[in-house]
Amino acid sequence: MPQIKKILFPVDFTSATDKILPLVKDMVNAFNAKLYLLHVVRSPEEFAGFEMGPAWYAALEKDLVEGAEKSMRRLVAEQLEDIKDVETQIEVGDIVDTIVENVEKNDIDMIIIGTHGRKGLEKVMFGSVAEGVIKDAPCPVLTINPHKIKE
Repeated sequence: MPQIKKILFPVDFTSATDKILPLVKDMVNAFNAKLYLLHVVRSPEEFAGFEMGPAWYAALEKDLVEGAEKSMRRLVAEQLEDIKDVETQIEVGDIVDTIVENVEKNDIDMIIIGTHGRKGLEKVMFGSVAEGVIKDAPCPVLTINPHKIKE
């Protein structure tokens, strides 16, 4: 059985993150693993073809990254104070590609990702992140539907 020593949990700071996090903590503790948290800010290129184009989004990128850094610090301070080994990252890019690159760069053993995703037109435009990660990840991926977690 492969050793699970590094677990990646991509976060989007929604209520789904909060619902899934207790299960992530259980897995980290069960395996005595290091937890990697990653938030990916969409790159402006993903908005090419939209009416306003990527230029308006590029102007917001700095604010989005700073907001994500603040949210990440709060998440760690408020919900992960009992996890001893946590590394956080905020990156800009394609979400699926950035997650997979992070797995390879950090030699991640397992990804835990929510399946809540998007609906309707947004799913058509951006696709399913969990689905893309499952297809491209070089390690096991545990998917969790936050709406099915019993509280």
